[in-house]
Amino acid sequence: MLVKDVMRAPVLSVGPEWTLEDAYKLLLERGIRHLPVVAEGRLVGIITDRDIRLATSHLNPQGPCPGCTQVGEVMTKGVITAHPLDPVEEAARVMRERKIGSLPVLEDGNLVGIVTGIDLLDALLKLTGVTEPSGRLEVRLPDRVGELARLTGFLAGRGVNIHSLLSYPEDGDRVRAVVRVNTLETHLLAEGLRREGFDVLWPPKKPW
Repeated sequence: MLVKDVMRAPVLSVGPEWTLEDAYKLLLERGIRHLPVVAEGRLVGIITDRDIRLATSHLNPQGPCPGCTQVGEVMTKGVITAHPLDPVEEAARVMRERKIGSLPVLEDGNLVGIVTGIDLLDALLKLTGVTEPSGRLEVRLPDRVGELARLTGFLAGRGVNIHSLLSYPEDGDRVRAVVRVNTLETHLLAEGLRREGFDVLWPPKKPW
């Protein structure tokens, strides 16, 4: 899944000459929190609802003056951006490392969209298959060639279709695989997997 699949487009933007009051009204009207700032067709900054609240707070010795302070005085410059063909996980990594809530998306220098933390959460839901009726299996596998194929082969042999499969490493040369399948009878599948020697973490064994 790429940024272009989850970004919001077309994207609203403001100019640096806008007042904070007008920018904040736009944020409220559209129910958004981030506004790229564009001057002469070029991205020059970004401003958020938090930026505006801080700039107009009574604790700010410079203000408040939402009707006379311009966006260009408050906006964040040197904006970190994404490209439409960036993987969503790369966008998520950048946002997490930089502790930012959005990435304007540029293509050939043009602002073509914006991706936010909410968009990335929506992407995660799609990637995990949780938005579709499905069952969930979680299996701990040895971190060696063929183990994941053995798991998918087991499911295929029982006519089970995989909606999504995510895996991540654990300590001790193990990999945890989370699988969404097209059946809710996951307890029966889990028992079959255990008989084949798989370490099934979910669903747990039924108490007898």
